[in-house]
Amino acid sequence: MPPDSLAATFAAIADPTRRAILARLASGEVSVTELARPFDMSLPAVSKHLKVLERAGLVVRGRDAQWRPCRLDAAPLQAAAAWLEGYRSFWEQSLDRLETHLRDLQETEAPHGPRT
Repeated sequence: MPPDSLAATFAAIADPTRRAILARLASGEVSVTELARPFDMSLPAVSKHLKVLERAGLVVRGRDAQWRPCRLDAAPLQAAAAWLEGYRSFWEQSLDRLETHLRDLQETEAPHGPRT
């Protein structure tokens, strides 16, 4: 995944409204009107959020006569998750070092009481 695509994905999911839209689309295709219902905003505002999601490749809008369904394309999210996965060993090693350090501190304090 090109870095610009990754940046677009993270920028798109940074907004809670857009994350809520993606969560709704995970259940299946819906129209823009249906997507807008739970939000206290206008249809044009929801459309702006959808455009951000479309530019990031997360939403695809179709056309079926008068119905314009929106659907989720999770491929950019998979790529973002794969990128984040590369840092899992760093996080795990950092937590392991912290655990070792805390255990050493407890062992040092246990026989003699707390240090002053």
